[in-house]
Amino acid sequence: MQKFRRVFEGIAKAGQSTDLNDFYTELFITERVSGEVNKEHEVRLIETASRKPAKEETPIKLEDIFKPLPGQDQPSRTIMTTGVAGIGKTVLTHKFTLDWAEGKANQDIDFTLPFTFRELNLLKEKEFSLMELLHHFFIQTKGILRYHRFQVVFILDGLDECRLPLDFQNNPIWTDVTKSTSVDVLLTNLIRGDLLPSARIWITTRPAAANQIPAECVGMVTEVRGFTDPQKEEYFRKRFREETLASTIIFHIKRSRSLHIMCHIPLFCWISATARAARLPLLGPLGRLVRARAGPLSDPLQAS
Repeated sequence: MQKFRRVFEGIAKAGQSTDLNDFYTELFITERVSGEVNKEHEVRLIETASRKPAKEETPIKLEDIFKPLPGQDQPSRTIMTTGVAGIGKTVLTHKFTLDWAEGKANQDIDFTLPFTFRELNLLKEKEFSLMELLHHFFIQTKGILRYHRFQVVFILDGLDECRLPLDFQNNPIWTDVTKSTSVDVLLTNLIRGDLLPSARIWITTRPAAANQIPAECVGMVTEVRGFTDPQKEEYFRKRFREETLASTIIFHIKRSRSLHIMCHIPLFCWISATARAARLPLLGPLGRLVRARAGPLSDPLQAS
């Protein structure tokens, strides 16, 4: 679980790693009622989200992502979480996995198996059985043969980066977890429930790529809206531990209405904190201290 506990800042594996629990700030997640794919440019989606009061919608806590919503008898098997770039989707999957591994949440789940489409793309021309694919990524699962007896969660992060066909219409039905086929056939059958139907699936994506998965294969669509105003302040106070430094940064961010609005995106919070820290030499010793606390130009909430 070290992979999920230590998050590399900035460009993946090129910057300073940070303990996820040190900086993680809860994000506002809500159910997306409309089943239609929103094809608006992401900038417009950002503007729309920032104008919509959070109190109008019911938040979903990360640890409850697989629990039934009010009025539902059963949880959804397949959940899709959408959100613009930099909103924190990948960090959400890391936090979910880490909390499960540390025994903090979702202990009814026996296995949490996180994949990224970026990794799966590299296997486009190869064939695996589902068992072989799991062993390829998770060596410790080699002794496990009957996954249908366990509660398993597959996390498929970054659908917008998928380079596989995901041919739901023409791919054959595949139900045997020991029989080899293309990764594309495995994924489409896993998502639509023909392969290991007892498993739960969590897919993350930017909005424009959501229509790669047929609507009938998705039980619930959630949306990451980013930080509420209190969560923005919490982020800055975690980034700058000294109260005076944090208050100074927050004060300057709030002076610009447009910047404060954009800071509902975690990536913008980091950019704002870094840029503001770089300007604070004008404030003398306090500015230098802020810059020192801000650290190198690296982002703990990578664009996702």
